[in-house]
Amino acid sequence: MEAEELLELYAQGERNFSRVNLSGVDLSGVDLRGIDLTAAKLSGAYLTNANLDGAILNQAILRETDLSGASLRGAGLMIAKLSGAILWQTDLTQADLGGANLLQGDLSHAKLVEADLSRALLGGANLTQANLSQANLWDADLSRANLRQADLTEASLRGADLSRAVLQGAVLSRAKLSSAILNGANLREAKLDGANLTQCDLSSANLREANFSEADLTGTIFNRAILTGTILPATHAPEAVPHA
Repeated sequence: MEAEELLELYAQGERNFSRVNLSGVDLSGVDLRGIDLTAAKLSGAYLTNANLDGAILNQAILRETDLSGASLRGAGLMIAKLSGAILWQTDLTQADLGGANLLQGDLSHAKLVEADLSRALLGGANLTQANLSQANLWDADLSRANLRQADLTEASLRGADLSRAVLQGAVLSRAKLSSAILNGANLREAKLDGANLTQCDLSSANLREANFSEADLTGTIFNRAILTGTILPATHAPEAVPHA
């Protein structure tokens, strides 16, 4: 389907465009609020600065699609294929990305406040300075992801895989990280005050000057972790030492 045909039908009130093929189509800056693009093919399409608030894109194929600056507030993207997609400065507030494939995606400066990213694949993704406050990242794969200076305040990361992820300068205040895997992660100067890290694996992690004040470190593993200048909660200081 060409862009002109879609826009004409949308203007006439049509909203169901499930399974259409829009690969490579240029829809930059268009208003497609509430559109249903379930299982649609949008690989390589241009949707920069488009308004897709409330859109349904569940199971859609968006590989290497450019969504930079677009608004997808409250959109449904469950199990969507977004590997290599560009989501720079994209607004995904309260969007549902459960189980979505975002491997190697660019989500730098993206707004993902209260978004559902449970079981999402974000390995190697760029989330530099992204806002993930109160986001749901339960069991998500964030291995080797770049989360430098990202805001994860009160985010839920229970069971998430953050092995070898870069979280330098990230804010994880009051985040829920129980049973999360952070072995080899870079958490230098990260803020984890009040975070729940029970049964969390921080083996070989770089924790230089990280702030764990008032954090729950019950059962946390610190094998070979770098703790130079790390601020640890007094109540857990005896446990929070590198183990052999």
